[in-house]
Amino acid sequence: MGVKLLLNAVLTLFGVVTIVFFLFHVLGDPAQMMVDQNASQAQVEKIQAKYGFDQPLVVQYLYFLNDLSPLSWYTSKGGVFNSYREDLHGGVALEVGKGNLVLKWPYLRTSYQRQGKPVAHIIGETLPNTILLAVASMGIAIIFGLLFGVISGYYQASFSDRFLLVTSTLGMSTPSFFSAIIFSWFFGYVLHEWTGLNMTGSLFVMDDYGEQHQLSLKNLILPAIVLGIRPLGVIVQLVRSGIIDVMEQEFIKTAYAKGLSPFQVLYRHALKNMLNPVITAVSGWFASLLAGAVFVEYIFGWRGLGKEMVNALNTLDIPVVTGGVLVIATLFVAINVTVDYLYTIINPKTKTI
Repeated sequence: MGVKLLLNAVLTLFGVVTIVFFLFHVLGDPAQMMVDQNASQAQVEKIQAKYGFDQPLVVQYLYFLNDLSPLSWYTSKGGVFNSYREDLHGGVALEVGKGNLVLKWPYLRTSYQRQGKPVAHIIGETLPNTILLAVASMGIAIIFGLLFGVISGYYQASFSDRFLLVTSTLGMSTPSFFSAIIFSWFFGYVLHEWTGLNMTGSLFVMDDYGEQHQLSLKNLILPAIVLGIRPLGVIVQLVRSGIIDVMEQEFIKTAYAKGLSPFQVLYRHALKNMLNPVITAVSGWFASLLAGAVFVEYIFGWRGLGKEMVNALNTLDIPVVTGGVLVIATLFVAINVTVDYLYTIINPKTKTI
């Protein structure tokens, strides 16, 4: 994998970390957010001293970078890199002089509002639901996007082609949150007796006795369709354009001359030679779905990372919002870097430096 590709990824993440830190630290005093409004000044000052909020903003930024870094430096008492926790965030520590060199997972700190629950635990509970929703949405977009794109391109200028073009354009231009409201109301309320779908609901729901959680896959259907509408429209138009271009090539005419059926020509030759732009679009959209799921999850009551972040914003639980943004940004960058590398394997003419 190219050094330039990795360097760009690291610089992008560093930029995101910096912007997120300074953006959320202008919202107010973090110590005041962590305590009750009736808390005394002494309690606020104690919180400020414990978490380093009484330090200059630049020093707090260094704390933040040190917590996020896989290889960190902590001192037992005082100093810029004073450890906030005795266990050094669960890392493996090597004592060096008056401090500890710690190898650990990035430490995302603890929630302000949920009794000090680690942000990593909150993300671990909700991120799998968001990934499941994104995978289901992308699966719908790929399957139906390829099917409708091939139909539209093969039957160019027909009624079905015009209909699919209009529909895909409408799907691309409609905001996901608006589609979510319409789908939730129409299929979950108006047609509930026929569809059996709910307006809101998550992957696991409480049973009628309130004793245990039950798996409810039907709650995945509406948010997955809504989230997949926009990438589906993009894939339809990409496949259509690719099919039209490829079908005019000489090797396609040769394939027909050999007696291959239209299905064999499409499957063996046309699709294989126009998938590169589709793969690039799919990768970009999949990464975007992780971020775009925020409002869709909130509207459908899907307990994912997006809904958790919206709730955290409402309660000014800044560490949860910050951790969610950083995790989504990291996944976004990782997916794009991986796909860029895979793209060079699929098309050897393209090389990373």
